[in-house]
Amino acid sequence: MGKIVQLKDGSEVTIRSLTRDDIDRSLAFFQDLPREELNYLRGDPSKPGIAELRIREMENGECNRLIAVIDDRIVAEGTLEMTGRDWTSHVGDFRLIVAPDYQRKGLGMLMAHELYALAARCKLEKLTVTMMSSQSAARNIFRKLGFREEFVIPDHVKDQDGKYQDLILLRCDLKALRAELGTDFGEYSRI
Repeated sequence: MGKIVQLKDGSEVTIRSLTRDDIDRSLAFFQDLPREELNYLRGDPSKPGIAELRIREMENGECNRLIAVIDDRIVAEGTLEMTGRDWTSHVGDFRLIVAPDYQRKGLGMLMAHELYALAARCKLEKLTVTMMSSQSAARNIFRKLGFREEFVIPDHVKDQDGKYQDLILLRCDLKALRAELGTDFGEYSRI
């Protein structure tokens, strides 16, 4: 089950929750990503065994993962991670990656809106996303999604090649975003 959406080019994509049945598809999705895309991920989900770990994180309530599927192939994944307890229980961490051949078709924005709706249902008030400073295109996309750059920590993280990168944190206030867009994200389905 899921929600069928139409992309800018007219193709249809199903957005739904990642399930245990998707382990092989998830592994294939990450293994098919270009090296430069994998370089910016926190870990390497293209390694066998990591997909199982990612499913267990969902089952333990640590995060929610949505996928976009076309012809039984995952073409995007979005994660809403419940980042904190107590004083940060209102904050979620937002991650989104779209296969290169489905970028610039509106899929990222559709996935983001579904993740916003999920965040609202989880009663989250703020979302954060962290990335490396070299990811300028991703920063621009997240700005369009309502995120604002909060701070930079120079040479704080290492990419998959071991090169130091600046860490950038962007934040989105969901209440302000709802007011700006004039929506409570209620028109987005429960996936």
